[in-house]
Amino acid sequence: MNNPNTQTTAWSVISLTKMAMITALYVVVTIFLAPIGFGAVQFRLSELFNYLPLFNKRYIIAVTFGVAISNFASPLGLVDVVIGSLSTFVVLLLSYSVTKRFKSPIKKMSLTAIICSLSMFTVAGQLTYFYHMPFFYTWLTVAIGELLSMSVGGILVYWINQKIDLTK
Repeated sequence: MNNPNTQTTAWSVISLTKMAMITALYVVVTIFLAPIGFGAVQFRLSELFNYLPLFNKRYIIAVTFGVAISNFASPLGLVDVVIGSLSTFVVLLLSYSVTKRFKSPIKKMSLTAIICSLSMFTVAGQLTYFYHMPFFYTWLTVAIGELLSMSVGGILVYWINQKIDLTK
């Protein structure tokens, strides 16, 4: 006997499972590379997951949770959890909204990398406030690190999307 709610429930379970996997992967990659993932000069490879919402908007929440959990390991602790998570959520919503009309994944990903890199003013602001680092120099160094990790991650996500349909 077919229950019409079975597909909805199965889709929800599958969707939630995929979201949980992305959240967990973000946390594992960030914590594994923590020595180079925090501070004024950082290379947070887990930022590659910022591309996933371009393929399916459910990943906005998954990546945001990944950032929140990962940022508990930050030297700034709860401050970074709150500010980093909110910033990530807004940036991912913005990237998703701005790029949803683009057909080319390369154009979507390029614009997302730029948006994410420019958004690093939130990290620079925290470091300036708590550690008295120079704002614009810190913004530049963190943004360059973000652009580098997004570039490396972009190549990886683009390749994965060629093999696995990330929209599903």
